[in-house]
Amino acid sequence: MKDELILEDFLPYRLSITSHTVSTNIARIYEKRFGVSIPEWRVIAILGRFPGLSAVEVAERTLMDKVAVSRAVTKLIKNGRIDRQFADADRRRSILKLSEEGQKVHNEIAPLALEFERQLVEDISEEDYERFNSILEQLLDKARQLGI
Repeated sequence: MKDELILEDFLPYRLSITSHTVSTNIARIYEKRFGVSIPEWRVIAILGRFPGLSAVEVAERTLMDKVAVSRAVTKLIKNGRIDRQFADADRRRSILKLSEEGQKVHNEIAPLALEFERQLVEDISEEDYERFNSILEQLLDKARQLGI
């Protein structure tokens, strides 16, 4: 390890730049074709897999800021892409599900997202990709430990 901080070589910075670049490129597709932002797509994706979550649970599962989730949920409800009901026992807790329109968007974006991912990693060997995923998991685990 180095003793001098060189930003462009600093792992957290490099991870952030990589994530931002990938997210920005795929977000252009989402926005252009479907009129959804990254936070909105993440809400749609998580509700497509786990219907019936509250906004708080969506935030927990996606590690998104609660305010960003709230804004995305509000816009998705307004645009008719998710439906909100309230729990009988606790009227403060909302239950979110994809509407028919939201399910349609999910079903159209998901294959595009998977194709984007395929193109992104197509020049990486399967062995390198598996190792990369293992390293990412190790980094995430360690980051969580260091955050305590």
